[in-house]
Amino acid sequence: MTIRIHFLPDNVTADAEVGEALLDVAERAGVLIPTGCLMGSCHACTVELEDGEIIRACLTSVPPGKDELTINVFSDPTW
Repeated sequence: MTIRIHFLPDNVTADAEVGEALLDVAERAGVLIPTGCLMGSCHACTVELEDGEIIRACLTSVPPGKDELTINVFSDPTW
């Protein structure tokens, strides 16, 4: 199943498959999500979903059950 992913604040949209890693979708779309440890403990890849839920993109894949997903990418100058 294909889901449309909308990345903010860059206003970039990409199609993704359920189960695909969010970092892979972002990279394919040309959206930079900073990473550090790639294990979720450093929080460099923290993003916010449209409902306000904070997730770590390095540990998260595209979820089932939605047609669209909006992801707010934070800009953290330390990463």
